Amino acid sequence: MSGMAQQANNNSKVTTITVVTNIVLTNVVVRDKKTGEVIKGLKASDFTILENNRPQKIDTFDFQNVDEAAVLSEKTVSGTAPKSKSFADLANNNFAVAPEELKDRRLIVMFFDLSSMQPEDINRAVDSAKDYINTKMQPADLVQMVSLSGGLSMDQDFTSDKDALLKVVAKYDGADASGYALGSEGGGTDATADDSSSFVADDSEFNALNTDRQLLAIRTIAKNLEKVEQKKSMLYFSGGLTRQGIENQASMRLATNEAVKANMAIYAVDSRGLQALNPVGDASTGSIRGTSAYSGAAMHNQLNSNFSSQETLGTLANDTGGKLFVDSNDFAPAFQQVQHDTEAYYLIGFHSTNTARDGTYRHLTVKLNREDAKLEYRPGYYAPADFQHAKTEDRQLAMTEQMRSDMPAVDIAVYLQAMYFRMDDNRFYVPVSLIVPGSQIPFTSKGNKEQANLDILGWVKNAQGIIVGQAQETVKLAPPSTQQVQRKNVEYTTVFPPMAPGKYHLKFVVRENQTGRMGSFETDLQVPDLHKSPLKLSSIVMSSQRTPNTKKSVNPLVRDGQELVPNVPHVFRQDQHLYFLYEVYDPTKPGGTAAAPTATPAPMRRDAGPAKVLTSIQFMSGGIKVLETPLFEADAITIPERGAVVFQYDVPLTKLKPGTYVCQVNIIDDAGGSFSFPRMAIIVRPAAPATVAPAATAATPATSPTM
Repeated sequence: MSGMAQQANNNSKVTTITVVTNIVLTNVVVRDKKTGEVIKGLKASDFTILENNRPQKIDTFDFQNVDEAAVLSEKTVSGTAPKSKSFADLANNNFAVAPEELKDRRLIVMFFDLSSMQPEDINRAVDSAKDYINTKMQPADLVQMVSLSGGLSMDQDFTSDKDALLKVVAKYDGADASGYALGSEGGGTDATADDSSSFVADDSEFNALNTDRQLLAIRTIAKNLEKVEQKKSMLYFSGGLTRQGIENQASMRLATNEAVKANMAIYAVDSRGLQALNPVGDASTGSIRGTSAYSGAAMHNQLNSNFSSQETLGTLANDTGGKLFVDSNDFAPAFQQVQHDTEAYYLIGFHSTNTARDGTYRHLTVKLNREDAKLEYRPGYYAPADFQHAKTEDRQLAMTEQMRSDMPAVDIAVYLQAMYFRMDDNRFYVPVSLIVPGSQIPFTSKGNKEQANLDILGWVKNAQGIIVGQAQETVKLAPPSTQQVQRKNVEYTTVFPPMAPGKYHLKFVVRENQTGRMGSFETDLQVPDLHKSPLKLSSIVMSSQRTPNTKKSVNPLVRDGQELVPNVPHVFRQDQHLYFLYEVYDPTKPGGTAAAPTATPAPMRRDAGPAKVLTSIQFMSGGIKVLETPLFEADAITIPERGAVVFQYDVPLTKLKPGTYVCQVNIIDDAGGSFSFPRMAIIVRPAAPATVAPAATAATPATSPTM
């Protein structure tokens, strides 16, 4: 519980109190021990519910009797059937408005994981679904059809229309030759090819055997059904799930928790049915090498793998209050079990006395004040967790999910600049500078120091969507004064591996690790093909800060023991220096001929021979030149191994008044007759009051001749 006070105009205090509560719902089926019949007519006072052996007060209690419910579509008023809201309509509104629409209904989600099933597995699952719809579906049943192939698709919303359901399920095995793409009716954007090109090696921990994608699909379905308090049952047809690593275990826990929160039990069906495992494998696997097929090791591995995939399905079922169905070609018992478990049940809700948001698993025990009954209910649930109590793997998964999400994170402002510098004839270094405003970073006290840390995760993808570079780091901040940081920016710089010319997409996610707030930044990046440019030029970097860096590094921003810190927003103060860094590649030798644009690679200048490149920088305001640096001439290759002439300029800003300027960099290859005049906008602000501005001097290159 938290309170917030606001000052009114009449100086009277108005206090708004926000109360955050979480109700825990559990379904309890009570059956007679001898007959197995549901015992009806019980009251809340007949039940005792314990969480981790601590009694809880029952706050909500209801009895759902599905099989005796009247069919809503058959109810009539004045001889006409009323117009009933669809499930989709209800999902977008408050269910309390029309609770009678879903009361005493059996809600069943049929989830066909087509990505994990072989064609014969799909046929078995489809045949069993058709048999249920045609012969066993009850009037009170509402069924939803969901599939996962190239993407997750809801192919049919909840309905009792058998014809509509049969039409959808027939498309899963190709019986309806209507050009329907599996898992994407209407050819939506999710209908991407499900082959090796869909995933890359960098995604291995989250796409191994598609497990995490399937668990994410279950979480998505559960999240969409969370508003409905009635029990939901998911019939999950799968070719097996295999977990690998702690990331998948975190995904399993998150999927289970979402299903429990949504009051959805999972009935997992192994669509592979009865299997005759071949010691040397079948047509779906590669050939076995060595002697494992003759020693029994191959068969042992197959059995272990098969059991592991079934064990994961069993975990999903058991932890959500459902059941697992394996090693049978008859799937009818799964449908019967769903109907049997939901024919009548008690819906019990309580507010936990344990208010800690620690994400721990809490065991539930339900007791009845009579001895002739047996109870069926889920064994427990995961408590909600705030960021401080999240596990390491959960935090990592949250970052990765945000990277994969199309929805940007905006809780923290993030700014980014990407640059390029040629490494060799056809590869480029790509430094990336990322900024987070210091005012948005909360600091915590530890001893006599204030500290904070940021998690940073980024990747760059090529035009085919394949990750070609990644960056991940935790940045620790322990400044002498947090006020200094809050008035400034926190900047992080990294260099991606050398990349070829082309189009790329860059994305970074930043999270501060006090509250877990995240921010993201993504942009397109064009690394140019300099073979087609008369004058081959790198990015132009502007900075107001240089830091010592004597470590051996491939970062082109490090020169002569100093690292240039890019000024991403291009905002400077009068009392600062404006540092420039840029490179010209393969300039024409004096007396030579100008290099013409060509699509074929030209030999790179690796000698330290003569060159003649002229450069200067001028500042304009309102189209009028207000300041220009002296013209500097470079007469030699600076870095022979890269064929580069490096320019570094130091421009004091004392002569520029506060305002907005256009900065033009003039670069002329005098021997080749080529030139370039790139422009950038900058903002100059007044000097800081407590800072003594340096004496006004003419703008000159930082060093000579190695500029």
